[in-house]
Amino acid sequence: MSGKSDKKKPLVPRLRFPEFREAGAWEVKRLGDVAALKNGYAFKSSKYSDNGAYKVVTIANVQAGHMSIEDMQRISPLPSDLQTHQKLSAGDILISMTGNVGRICYVLIDDCLLNQRVGKLVPTKIDKEFFYHSIQNGNFQTAMQERAKGGAQGNLSAKDILQHVIYYPNNKHEQQKIAHCLSSLDEVIGLQAKKVQALKQHKKGLMQQLFPAEGETTTPRLRFPEFREAGAWEVKRLGGICNVLQGYGFPERLQGRQGGKYPFCKVSDITSAVNENGGHVVTAANYADEDIVAELRAKPIPVGATIFAKIGEALRLNKRAIVDVECLVDNNVAGLKAKTSAAVDYFIFLLSQNVDLNKHCGGAVPSVNKSTIEAIKVLAPEPPEQQKIAHCLSSLDEVIGLEAHKLDALKNLKKGLMQQLFPQDVA
Repeated sequence: MSGKSDKKKPLVPRLRFPEFREAGAWEVKRLGDVAALKNGYAFKSSKYSDNGAYKVVTIANVQAGHMSIEDMQRISPLPSDLQTHQKLSAGDILISMTGNVGRICYVLIDDCLLNQRVGKLVPTKIDKEFFYHSIQNGNFQTAMQERAKGGAQGNLSAKDILQHVIYYPNNKHEQQKIAHCLSSLDEVIGLQAKKVQALKQHKKGLMQQLFPAEGETTTPRLRFPEFREAGAWEVKRLGGICNVLQGYGFPERLQGRQGGKYPFCKVSDITSAVNENGGHVVTAANYADEDIVAELRAKPIPVGATIFAKIGEALRLNKRAIVDVECLVDNNVAGLKAKTSAAVDYFIFLLSQNVDLNKHCGGAVPSVNKSTIEAIKVLAPEPPEQQKIAHCLSSLDEVIGLEAHKLDALKNLKKGLMQQLFPQDVA
């Protein structure tokens, strides 16, 4: 005999509630052993109606960790062959089975309908709330994406989902204790998320007050006292108050540097800055040093400039970012830098968010060039009023940023706690 034991170590989490420390190892089962997967209904697109009596949950409504109830499609009447499980209630668990697969969320409202390519997971042998948290733990979504077929437009089969390995303690009370702990933290995270969203809505409403309504007036509805007698805002061309900055071709052989003097921003970096950092560009996926700058004969984008996509579908999204560090941008990106004594950088960043580039682009592939951007007409006050508006809204941005960081910290706390409360993956 070799003297070595082939017996696997008991599967236990690193962190366990005191009353369950002697409760023994957790079970290892296929998901299909503890839950059932129910299919959605193949609604015909011709049956959708803005005035439909019934809301339909589609792939677009299933987000990771939450269900979006905005812009839900509607249908009338109910199909005669609709099955009972395809009528949803608040608390049902859904999984996305097409596209960005493996997203899990709770249903938030009663009496909505389940569309095809969204699955309904029904726990049969373990606590429902524990089950929900367990499939948010670890690598579930990554595993689902790896199993999905069809490339970028992946598709999950029932077999892909039901074969996934799940761990759980036999004791229902331990399941419920873990679920209650994580659900309580979810409530705190949810409240913080609502706070961040409320601040963003407040900023949006304030901007609508501090800038003139498009096509209606040349004077904002809300004005700081010292500027109430300053007269109407003036129509100016962007080229008169900004320098339009160009990007540079970024050969693939120069890409891939993870560090350097200059972040080299692509459209994807602008999207990341908007989605994750309040629109402030600090980092990028690629970097460049002086050797690349010299080779490309490039001129770095200065701090304070506003950058945005100038071509392709990304243009249609109208995302704007402001540069907090000197950087380079590729040739799918353009920038705006306020002219000294004519404009204020942060005001230009705010003003640009009210400019819809879709109204100024042409061709089969949407695009704008330097001269088109320079010719765009905008309304702007004198620099002192610009500075006041910029200071007001940038201060609010700082508050939003602080609250967003608190939200991220809470999410990371939950992630770390789940790694402790659930056993590590086993082969």
